[in-house]
Amino acid sequence: MLGSITDLLRQVPELALFLALAIGYAIGQIKFGPIQLGGVCGTLIAALFIGQLGVTLDASVKNVFFMLFIFALGYAGGAQFFANLNLKGLRLGILCLIEVVVVLALVLVATKVMNLDAGTAAGLMAGAATESAVVGTATDAISKLALPAAEIQQLQANVVTAYSITYIFGLITIVIVTSQIFPLLLRVNLREEADKLWAQMGGKEAAPDEVNAVREMTGRVYRIDVGAGRSIASLHDLFAGQANVERVIRHGSKLEVTPALKLQRGDQVLVIGRRRALLTASSLLGPEFADTSQLNMVVQTIEAMLKSKALARLQLGQLALPAGVHVSGVTRGEQTLPPLQHMQLQLGDVLHLYGSADAKSSAMAEAIAMIGTRIERTDRSNIVYAGLGIVLGVFIGTFSVKLGGIPFSLGTGGGALLTGLVFGWYQSKRPGLMGIHPDALSLLKDIGLASFIACVGLASGPQALTLIKQYGVALPLIGVAIAVLPASISLLVGHFILKLEAPILLGAIAGQQCSTPALSAIQNAAGNSTPLLGYTITYAISNVVLPLMGPLIVGLVGYVHR
Repeated sequence: MLGSITDLLRQVPELALFLALAIGYAIGQIKFGPIQLGGVCGTLIAALFIGQLGVTLDASVKNVFFMLFIFALGYAGGAQFFANLNLKGLRLGILCLIEVVVVLALVLVATKVMNLDAGTAAGLMAGAATESAVVGTATDAISKLALPAAEIQQLQANVVTAYSITYIFGLITIVIVTSQIFPLLLRVNLREEADKLWAQMGGKEAAPDEVNAVREMTGRVYRIDVGAGRSIASLHDLFAGQANVERVIRHGSKLEVTPALKLQRGDQVLVIGRRRALLTASSLLGPEFADTSQLNMVVQTIEAMLKSKALARLQLGQLALPAGVHVSGVTRGEQTLPPLQHMQLQLGDVLHLYGSADAKSSAMAEAIAMIGTRIERTDRSNIVYAGLGIVLGVFIGTFSVKLGGIPFSLGTGGGALLTGLVFGWYQSKRPGLMGIHPDALSLLKDIGLASFIACVGLASGPQALTLIKQYGVALPLIGVAIAVLPASISLLVGHFILKLEAPILLGAIAGQQCSTPALSAIQNAAGNSTPLLGYTITYAISNVVLPLMGPLIVGLVGYVHR
């Protein structure tokens, strides 16, 4: 049976790629407490085992998938990367700088002490820093070294093997220390600190499950009693902009809702707004009732990108939108943030506007004009970006400069990452143009990286055992040290110098290592989404900077050995 499968895979080696993806993503979905390896690491493990059968794919297949992934990575992060090149972003960017400098230093020390080759050193860095993209940029840089083909293949195999060993230990380490150990070192109760910060920023103090189970934006109908004589304008002030009277029925007729309109006893009104604001509405208006047949109306949610520099200096609660328009959510980069009133807005934030869909209402149009530009979502994607971006990126990657006698170049990966960043930023500035759909972009990243890793894993399978026997437990232990030390230094700097709140600091540390599993563990421990406020900034920066370290570490290892 095994012989028949082996023969089939050798005859049609493409099947090995899809088999590694299927088995790998199944492995990656298995949870060990808060730890989940994910599809990429699972695919690598599956590919290394399948590779023992001697099944390999043409190198061009690997290169195509890598180009798709690295361009999509840059395109997805372009807007947030450039948006964070400000004082606040650069302030948290110090943690990313710590990550890069400390990881590079530790890898170079390990290289000197253990006489690591360039492939093993690059794989050690990629795994311990839990940044899979470094595998691609490093193997691409190794392919351009002036070495025999067999030696290049061995070095590339070492990248993957070292990555697979150290990634697992680096991932487990960063998840445990950020969510369990660091709060103890800070001497804080993370859940209490997160609840306190959530309340300070205008969030509801109840459990997060309640927020998820009940819609934040809602509408209710009331029969006017105690509210008789109040004007619409006075009610708007009492609701503090958190709710609005949208419809008024008097003696069976619908009235035009104007600021000067005064309510009378027996009027039926529809109030739309945030749920917590409506909890006290009956004390201002009168009893709530269930029959909404005359008062029901259609509402809409529209996305608008924040392009106003004046508004970007404000907190969300200071945003004076037209009456009847509310912000129901904020998307920053690839993360959806809770609409907390004291959350600082940033250029490029996508605000989800909630309001009436009445054709004659101009409030939504006024709000969009004030914020920036409406985003028109479409299921289609503009492949021109991907095709042209990859071509330009590969061209840019061919140029090199010598620093201290060492030739450095962006390579295929760095070039495609750079053009992806620029194209993603350009698209964010012109949301009216058709870009690459977020779902399509996510697929490009997932299938591109996983397929690239599978191809390299299949080619590296036969050499994997050699490297494991050579270094034994040394690589896992070094991987743990490389994961812990920069995170620990960032903890000290963030707490004593930057004075960051514990939830934001821990989220930022998870972001500096691009570790989504660590973020999930921190959020579970915190009980709300406040760690996201630190994670989005450092993730956007590290997700761009760390992949560029692949060619750098390859060049520096050669310098160390010389």
